[in-house]
Amino acid sequence: MGVVIESSVWEPNASLFVFIFFSCLLSVFLLPYATKSSSPSPFQLGVSPSFLRFKRNFLLIYSLASVLGGIWSVFGEFEWSNYGVSREQMVLILVVGFGASLLVGTSLGVLSDIVGQRKMTLIFCLLHLFVGVWKRLTAHPSVWLASICLSVASSIFSYSFETWMVLEHEKQGHRQDLLSDTFWLMTFFESASLIGSQALANRLVRTGGKTHLASAFSATILLALISIIYKRIWLLAYAQASVHFSVSIVWILWAPTLVADGREVHLGLIYPCLLGARMLGTAIFPWVISGSSLRTEECLVYTFIISGLAVFIIAYDYQEIGVLVSLFCLFHACIGIILPSLARLRTMYVPNELRGGMISLSLAPANAAVLLFLLQGGYYRNVGNSAIMGLSAIGLFSSAACMHFLKRLGKQPYSNWHKL
Repeated sequence: MGVVIESSVWEPNASLFVFIFFSCLLSVFLLPYATKSSSPSPFQLGVSPSFLRFKRNFLLIYSLASVLGGIWSVFGEFEWSNYGVSREQMVLILVVGFGASLLVGTSLGVLSDIVGQRKMTLIFCLLHLFVGVWKRLTAHPSVWLASICLSVASSIFSYSFETWMVLEHEKQGHRQDLLSDTFWLMTFFESASLIGSQALANRLVRTGGKTHLASAFSATILLALISIIYKRIWLLAYAQASVHFSVSIVWILWAPTLVADGREVHLGLIYPCLLGARMLGTAIFPWVISGSSLRTEECLVYTFIISGLAVFIIAYDYQEIGVLVSLFCLFHACIGIILPSLARLRTMYVPNELRGGMISLSLAPANAAVLLFLLQGGYYRNVGNSAIMGLSAIGLFSSAACMHFLKRLGKQPYSNWHKL
């Protein structure tokens, strides 16, 4: 006769979560009616629109950073056990991580006052991006190095974002008594973001296993990229990289696309048409800038969308040669408008001493992507031409979103490029 041992897993009552949620909700929305302080609450109309815009942008960046840090904390021993790490090794990994926080994190805190807090926040995002990409591409990543990078990133998070906010608050001339509102909102949004990161990570790894861990790593990569490009100079850099990638892919694949299925085409006469279309787009540019009420960013939104649609149709919809040539000409005409428009925006947003570095660094990932797809598509034949052109269309569509965000952030002279 067998003995059945019943086991139970204790869980908090669901009403506890409901109570906490509604308590927070009531506390926030009743604050304007209960406060007796002379300083205005963040919900009152007396607060300047520029301060509200500054606080909204900062809290968005801060929330994204909180989610990045929170996703990794969900895995813990579960991830390490998947890599075959023993309990003793786990303790040593934690020791190494806290040692890195003690030595490297403290040093970076002192260095941040010299090089600038904004650069430290960028390093925070790059560390998470590096760990996410590394774990996504490597079957057995080094948990030691990952622990060091994430520990250093955690140290940067603890001081750089707050210091950056205070410095920008003062530089933009906002009232000092408004800082307390941002302080409590930082902690409030951090807690909410951590809850969201737990829900997201648990959703991605709900059934366990390395495959679902890889999905969570992809989420951290996406969040890190969003955090990095949510700054004016990085929005422009991403758009420049997308343009370079799409132009390179179209230049490589336009001829194979036209002669597919054995169609006979006089390529020597078509190529000048493409260059002529690009020249026509460049000739239209001064008319658009001087004769239109649209801002350069707004004009680029539409131009990126049109060019992306042209490439997308070429990639996934079989057309006659005449239609394909027309779509290629439309794409090159859009490029003729996009290139001088991006140069104009760089003059507005990028300091001259950073211009060359910004352009070269933005071309580096585009060239790396072209190299990768040449190997995977042309040499190993693991990726089709349609998929490659489809990715370039996605890059153009996302560049349109970057220009929309750039417009929403508002025009700032390049002397204030470090601001949100």
